[in-house]
Amino acid sequence: MLAEGWWDFTTLDEAILNDAAHLSEKDLLELSRPGFKVVYYETLESFYMNEALEYIHSWKKGTAARPCGICGPIGPTEQLPLVAELVNSLEMSLKHCHFWGMDEWFVDGREAPITHPLSFAKADMELCFNRIRPDLRMPEENIHFPGANNLQQFTASFDQVHCAVMQGGQGDVKHWAFNDPFRREGNYKEAPPSPEEFRKLSARVVDLHPITLSQNARTSGGGYVVGVPKQAISVGPVETWKSEKVSIWQAGMHDNPFGMRLTAFMISKKIVDTSVPMSLLADHPNVQFNYYRPAIKTVGTEMH
Repeated sequence: MLAEGWWDFTTLDEAILNDAAHLSEKDLLELSRPGFKVVYYETLESFYMNEALEYIHSWKKGTAARPCGICGPIGPTEQLPLVAELVNSLEMSLKHCHFWGMDEWFVDGREAPITHPLSFAKADMELCFNRIRPDLRMPEENIHFPGANNLQQFTASFDQVHCAVMQGGQGDVKHWAFNDPFRREGNYKEAPPSPEEFRKLSARVVDLHPITLSQNARTSGGGYVVGVPKQAISVGPVETWKSEKVSIWQAGMHDNPFGMRLTAFMISKKIVDTSVPMSLLADHPNVQFNYYRPAIKTVGTEMH
């Protein structure tokens, strides 16, 4: 319906879409089950502070014998300056701590350089790591950004260091990181990849769904969609399943009331369909969806 040549949530059985759309705020909270937890925050201050605290709690587990880290997103980013403030205020040494960037744009055959205005690595460094006192910062080699020539090494690092949390947001196309749905072509013309096939994907270069291009133009580029790269490097399900916990943070900025319901409904009911990549998390043993409650609203028609 939105992109004829692609799989996405509009290719699902309409009954699933309808059931998700009719969930009340109370219904959404009650989707929690063993392995999947829904949490509400009443203020944005509490929402972003608790998101920042996931970094602190993850890093507190790091020791010389067992280094520990967190994999984090660009979107949302409001937690990043708070992370730096907390580390500085607590005088917390990050010597045995690690960080993985979830993704990066892919431009002209390589990852976007840190000088690129849309660079995710640039955002992480400027909003967080460069604000941490030099004597407290983690060693430079403990910050892992995915690049065109280091993907095997990037994936292997999840076996070498414990990832306590993979933190992310949710895009309009219902992805975490840039795990976008596939094109409707070749082997996937009549059906999207099976969940088993999708689960085997590790960090890689991905083609971005038109919905993703439109969203990033809206949120990061003033709507200038032709300025958004058409490909990105993304952490995959392989690295995600090596992470102890997956924590998704939704403040209503990157997806809408319907989308925030749909993925929680599919994960809770274990409805897995790779046209909605986020639904694969139904099979992860420890997933938490965090919502800014006032953003949940309702799914209905309202003329303006």
